[in-house]
Amino acid sequence: MERITAASSATAIVQDYAVTGPEIAGIPVAFLLFAFTLLGVAVFHHHTLRVALVGLVTITCYKLLFTAFDGIPGFTGLGIHLTHEWVVLTNLLGLLVGFALLSDHFEKSHIPGLLPAILPDDWRGPAMLLVLVFILSSFLDNIAAAIIGGTVASSVFRGRVHIGYLAAIVAASNAGGAGSVVGDTTTTMMWIEGVSPVKVLSAYLPAIVALMVFAVPTSIAQQRFAPIVCDPPPNLHVDWPRLVIVCLVLTAAVVTNVTVNSRFHEVADDFPFLGTAVWVALLLTAAWRPPDWRLVPASALGSIFLLCLVLCASMMPVESLPNPSWQTTLGLGFVSSVFDNIPLTKLALEQGGYDWGALAYAVGFGGSMVWFGSSAGVALSTKFPEAKSVVAWLRHGWTVALGYVVGFAAYLAFIGFQPEAAS
Repeated sequence: MERITAASSATAIVQDYAVTGPEIAGIPVAFLLFAFTLLGVAVFHHHTLRVALVGLVTITCYKLLFTAFDGIPGFTGLGIHLTHEWVVLTNLLGLLVGFALLSDHFEKSHIPGLLPAILPDDWRGPAMLLVLVFILSSFLDNIAAAIIGGTVASSVFRGRVHIGYLAAIVAASNAGGAGSVVGDTTTTMMWIEGVSPVKVLSAYLPAIVALMVFAVPTSIAQQRFAPIVCDPPPNLHVDWPRLVIVCLVLTAAVVTNVTVNSRFHEVADDFPFLGTAVWVALLLTAAWRPPDWRLVPASALGSIFLLCLVLCASMMPVESLPNPSWQTTLGLGFVSSVFDNIPLTKLALEQGGYDWGALAYAVGFGGSMVWFGSSAGVALSTKFPEAKSVVAWLRHGWTVALGYVVGFAAYLAFIGFQPEAAS
């Protein structure tokens, strides 16, 4: 009996080793390689795609030589793993590039040009602009919402935008997308993986609380730094067909995903229905108002960078991660301020057992605390290079971090942490 028990224990150890691989100080080497990849992305901002590709190749070679893919070693395991992940990756690529074209449609509809005309001429003007960015991000990509907000701010403040207010614009765009499956890449990933949009919707409670915390002080600081001047642009005409196209494409995405997951759930993982629906809608409406196809190459490169990180995250031994809890979720928000939130979301989805509303808020909003912690922050800092200072961002945008903590506390107090595995 003792021999049988010993043999069983040895077998279990070998199986665990095959899943997690070698460890250093109790941490699987795969996680260390992944952490170095994310650190490289954070440090070398101008070479993110190269860093991500090197990280992906390194992790793949390591898995081939020293461990396994979902318990299956070698190229056979790699092939099975890629067969499982290709639908998610293709869906994500289609949505990221498609939403970039969709955001351009919205901007060229000239609707953002109407915003200055409705802003009050005191500190409430900057505050209302943050609210409008929040609302825009709920149905547009948060990067587009941040860029639109920055463009309007540059106009109404005559090019003098306070760094604290830039942090607030990024935070408002990330907060607005936290509760919407079409407002942020992280929530879109959850949607693709089968998480119901209703479960993500609860992220709006902490997001709104956080907005109330940081919006007023940053708006007052901006008004003191450069008072708002709300001159409506002359001869502005809204391009209504572009706005209709935005609505049609978003409707196609929502209807397709709901239909596939409710009536044809058994084939949902066999084909990228969601990404295909977005592109079919874009192509069908191209004769009415053609998208700016010149945006595709740059958007595709940025998307490939994210897909590399997502694929790296899919190879991690999530069995060795801490159990999902509100403490873990809160910590992920702080981690996402310095590491990309896309792979962090993928890790959480692979592990399962999270409260998806709390997670959507944490990884979606948490990246706002540092300028390179979210894609919206990186995009806005390109337009405002003075924002590329961690010290200045933290010094003038500290209310964003305060808002994150207060918002998370509100979620725990009024909703509570309700973990549920993704279906």
